[in-house]
Amino acid sequence: MWSFSKIDTGNLKAIADLESKLGITLIAFSDVGIKYADLNEDAAKEVKDLEKKLGLSLVALKA
Repeated sequence: MWSFSKIDTGNLKAIADLESKLGITLIAFSDVGIKYADLNEDAAKEVKDLEKKLGLSLVALKA
């Protein structure tokens, strides 16, 4: 399960500083009990290509 991270003021400032420096917006999530899939280079490229095609972000998890 994913949820928005609880961030203390020091970490929030670090995130805000990086956002300002890079001109981007970051969203912090925390996971609970998630096991990530171990992808080889080819599989990771396929996931990245699909992300680009669909215009979204994907996270690979163990089934």
